[in-house]
Amino acid sequence: MYLFATLLQAASLGSAIAPLAAALAVFAAAWGIGKIGTQALEGMARQPEAAGSLQTAMIVSAALIEGATLFAIVVCLMAL
Repeated sequence: MYLFATLLQAASLGSAIAPLAAALAVFAAAWGIGKIGTQALEGMARQPEAAGSLQTAMIVSAALIEGATLFAIVVCLMAL
């Protein structure tokens, strides 16, 4: 009986924290992509001849962050 009550409390806690965790994941991804963009633009301003490779690396990094963020949001939705 005690185990069942503990599981019910954990389930309600997970459903309360899941939206906050999803919001935190989105906020962290937005901050990370903004940081990538800032650093890439600074690098392009310092060395314009490296703009092509910097832009490619920036897009790949942003795509990886977006993928991890989508995975985090799906996990949070599954917790609901």
